Amino acid sequence: MAIGDIIVGIDIGTSKVSTVVGEVNNFNQIEIICSTSSRCNGIKKGKIINEEEVAKAISKTIEGAEEEANFKINSAYVTIPGKYATIVQNSITKELKDKFSGISVRDVGTAIMQVRDIEVPDGKTIIDIVPNEFTLKDGKKVSDPVGELSSEFTLKAQIILADKEYIRQLSGIFKKAGIEIDGLVPNTLAERNLILDVNELHDNVMLLDIGAGNTDIGVFEGQSFIYTNTIPLGGDNITHDIELVLNISQEEADKLKKQYGLALKSFIDNDNDIILNTYKGEGKSKVIKSSELIEIIEARIEEIFSLVNKDITNQGFKPRINNVILTGQGITNINKSDVAGKIILNIPVKISTGRLISTIKPAYRSAYALVRYIAARPFAKTVSSNIDSKSDTNIIKEIFERIKEFFYT
Repeated sequence: MAIGDIIVGIDIGTSKVSTVVGEVNNFNQIEIICSTSSRCNGIKKGKIINEEEVAKAISKTIEGAEEEANFKINSAYVTIPGKYATIVQNSITKELKDKFSGISVRDVGTAIMQVRDIEVPDGKTIIDIVPNEFTLKDGKKVSDPVGELSSEFTLKAQIILADKEYIRQLSGIFKKAGIEIDGLVPNTLAERNLILDVNELHDNVMLLDIGAGNTDIGVFEGQSFIYTNTIPLGGDNITHDIELVLNISQEEADKLKKQYGLALKSFIDNDNDIILNTYKGEGKSKVIKSSELIEIIEARIEEIFSLVNKDITNQGFKPRINNVILTGQGITNINKSDVAGKIILNIPVKISTGRLISTIKPAYRSAYALVRYIAARPFAKTVSSNIDSKSDTNIIKEIFERIKEFFYT
């Protein structure tokens, strides 16, 4: 990346679209220029069911960002759910003509292009290459081999594939919104460096992002990204269960979930009474015990963790996971959700304590994580999104061009 690069990141969630615009400062850190979000009803269970709705939400966040940042946004990077991504591990060994000239940037670039030479299954396309380990001839492992004296080096990388049909659909939506796609990144891969702390970055961990309608799974072995998927359940399902079972409004169901949020009935201190103000049955209101509410929450959380457990077990990844890190607005405000996860998964579970996570509003975390991920991409020549400045000089030039058009056409 280069100082002054401006990166636009868009996260398309189940309930909203969020956009974050960041600029690389003199210390090679990301400074947030602006962040915007818009409600979106065009996605259900991780599937796009209304392209127009999603395009409108994207346009709305872009317009808000342009107004705040005072420049026109023409392109952006975008997150994708894990269910549409597949990870292929690959490695290549590159021999060098002269070990004493040092490994060059060009050598590394050539190796990255060669490692992507895999057999791509039908219906899939390559969206990203993640180089994560270089091993020199003497066995020394380095993150950046440029300048090292060695007659050869081996590159280990992850090739990220995505479903062509989903990419086609996404491209059409962004075209309607007037935005080009700079690149696509699986959600948990983008979030990894934001959500995990320093020790967890080197451990074998599963990152679980439980959002409004989806639970994204990301499994990492140290620096290697080895698996991702999406379970089509999240916090909104808990709200809906409360609404349905207690026969109350969605608004009250959501309020009760936040007020009494507890994942396990066994942790109730005081089984107090709750008055249901929007009860739709006979009578204007109804009184229940808090244990009845917690029981509803517990059942859905148990289902979410059980489906995650089934998925990682079937895929053969469960024995390789040492720790599980929880994040996402759908779960982190429900107490003891980590304990519930540990009981079902039989793996240590904790709520994310990543150093930066508390500094970013939950609504923008995924989009901000995407911007940080792109900014930190190794060996990339340029990462800047396509931006048109609205400076006075450009405005004057634009006016002059219009005047010329008026006189000469």
